[in-house]
Amino acid sequence: MALLDWLKDNKKDRKEVALVLSTGGARGLAHIGAIDQLNEMGYHIHSVAGTSIGALIGGMYAAGRLEDFKRWMETVDRRKVLSLMDFSLSINHLMKGDRIIKEMMEVIPDVKIEDLPIHYCAVATDAITGTEVNFTSGSLYEAIRASISLPVFFDPVREKDRILLDGGLVNPLPLNRVKRKKNDLLVAVNVSGHDYKGQVELNKIIKEQNEKSRVRSFINKMLPDDMDLNYYTLVNRSTSIMINCNAQLALKITPPDILVNIPMNRYNTFDFDKYARLSAIGRNKTKTSIMKFLGK
Repeated sequence: MALLDWLKDNKKDRKEVALVLSTGGARGLAHIGAIDQLNEMGYHIHSVAGTSIGALIGGMYAAGRLEDFKRWMETVDRRKVLSLMDFSLSINHLMKGDRIIKEMMEVIPDVKIEDLPIHYCAVATDAITGTEVNFTSGSLYEAIRASISLPVFFDPVREKDRILLDGGLVNPLPLNRVKRKKNDLLVAVNVSGHDYKGQVELNKIIKEQNEKSRVRSFINKMLPDDMDLNYYTLVNRSTSIMINCNAQLALKITPPDILVNIPMNRYNTFDFDKYARLSAIGRNKTKTSIMKFLGK
C-alpha cells in the first residue's frame, strides 16, 4: 500500500474528535442529534467549541448534562417558548434574555468551565473593541448568556469595561478555538445562514405578544408582516448575511475533516418547540457526512 493511501486509511480509523458547533438559533438543536450520532458511531469528543446556540449545546455536553437538557427540551412547546421571551421596551433590545437562563439553571446547575470533564470554549463579541472574546474559564452560564446575545433581540451582557454580544458576529463557526490533539478529527456542524422567512415569523410572534401589553405601539410599528425593510429588519438581515459569509470564510481557512452542513430554510430562529425534528435532522445529516468521509 502506498504511503499516501495508508495515511488516508489511518485517518478514517481515528475516533478522537474535536467538535465545533455553529451559531444558528433554534436550528442549532440539530447539534444534539449530531452529538448523539457521533457517540453512537464510537467517536469520542474530547473538546468542543461553540458560538451562540452552539455554545449552549456544547456547554451542556461538556458538563455531562446533555441528557438532562434533552429531557427539558421535550417539554418545550410554543406556549413555553413565548413564556420564556421576557419582552422589554428598550432602545437596544426586544428581550432581556435572562428568563431562559434562569429556567435552565433550575434544571441544570451552573458549573465552572475549568471544572468541566472536557475542554470547552464559548465565543462572544466585545461591542466596544469589535474583538472576539473566548470563555474557557468562569461560570458556564455567564459564558453561554454572553455568546447568545443576539443584537437587537437580547440585552447585551455588561462585564466590567466590556459590552458582550453574540459571538456569531466575529466567529460563527469557531474552528480555530477548539483544542486539538495529535491525530484527532476536526468535526464541524454548521447550521448558520440566512433566515429571512424566520424573521417574518418571529415578527408575527412578537406582535401577538405585544397586543397583550400596554407598551406595544412602537415595537409593532418597527416589525412589518412581510419582507419590507425598515431599520430593524435591515440590521437583522445584514447580520445574517455577515454571519453566513464569516462561517464560509472560517471553513476555507480551517477546513474540517468532517463537515456536517445543514441548511434549513424551513425552520426559523425561534423554533425551539421543534426539538425532535431538528435533532433528527442533525442525526441523519451527521451519519451521511461520516459515511461519506469513510468512503461508504
